[in-house]
Amino acid sequence: MLTRAAVLRRCGTGDDGTPPPFESLGIEEVELAGPGPGEVEVAPATACICHSDLSVLTGDRPRPVPMVLGHEASGVVTRTGPGVTRFEPGQRVVFSFVPSCGHCRFCASGRPALCEPGNAANKEGRLLSGAQPFQDGEGAPLNQHLGLSAFSERTVVAQESLLPVPPDIPLELAALFGCGIVTGVGAVVNTVQVRPGASVAVFGLGGVGLSAIMGARIVGATTIVAVDVVPDKFELARELGATTTLTAGEDVASDVIDATGGGVDYAFDATGSAAVLSQAYAATRRGGTAVIVGLPDPAARVPVSPADLVASERTLCGSYMGSAVPARDLPWLFEAHRAGRLPVERLVGERLELSDVPGAFQRLHGGAVVGRQLVTIAEAA
Repeated sequence: MLTRAAVLRRCGTGDDGTPPPFESLGIEEVELAGPGPGEVEVAPATACICHSDLSVLTGDRPRPVPMVLGHEASGVVTRTGPGVTRFEPGQRVVFSFVPSCGHCRFCASGRPALCEPGNAANKEGRLLSGAQPFQDGEGAPLNQHLGLSAFSERTVVAQESLLPVPPDIPLELAALFGCGIVTGVGAVVNTVQVRPGASVAVFGLGGVGLSAIMGARIVGATTIVAVDVVPDKFELARELGATTTLTAGEDVASDVIDATGGGVDYAFDATGSAAVLSQAYAATRRGGTAVIVGLPDPAARVPVSPADLVASERTLCGSYMGSAVPARDLPWLFEAHRAGRLPVERLVGERLELSDVPGAFQRLHGGAVVGRQLVTIAEAA
């Protein structure tokens, strides 16, 4: 079938340091094959503008192109392939950006975010089965982004990439749970298990950073410091649980230490910047933990003193997809939203159409976007 989709033709900055090639992302009419064995065709309802897609465009996260972008999304099942047992047409679903094979050592040990076949498929731009269901107008294959490619009027994904959405959760909000919420809250709850009464700093107040703030409040952190270069984001951060807001700068680690009387127990870098991670680490107290949640340039490095790690018993760690088990975590996250403890609706910013996607990424790259930009896929609205 024919469908309209956001196709990225080229990624990375130029050799002369020119800006990312936003002009190489455009809306095209493409061909989509039907679902194969174990696969599901979905009509995306809402897809969000996320830094993970932007990282592909800028080249910070190398992925094969051309590629149909989009991964933080929700939608409705339209068709199922042979052998699909988990879903049926008409079912409301949210996308999960790491398909869990269920059999590798990580899936078997309860760490599906690190699924080996799932992450290998994502890096290669294909589905878990190896399929690439999209083709462009010339018949050339188009790579799949994180097995999802949600910036399309229709997409085909592995059934392992989907989770059901309860009937009382609007699809517009459900989209946020598949990436930003599960990543930010999960980093707090799963990766480092922040304890009640702890002090927390969050660097970067995009969707993931704001979700980490909500997660810190849910677990009972009493001091929550929000840091960003854009002060316009502070009001929302305070509404979601931040007790202190600080404008980022060269001395922000010292500012955090001063504001908390010695540094925080946990610092989260949601920007994916090596320089910011260094600041987050410096802002922790003795025995503290710095967690990187954002996606950095693979070539970036962070200088860390091994002697300091030993003498101060600090920890530096990563968190991917919030160390989540989506089938376990999404139900309680939905319930936290119902109970008013996870006001996801406050993250909703600008509402867009599919044709607006290229410009939305350019604005996100500029850094001044407040709230999550939500794309309504017209055909499935």
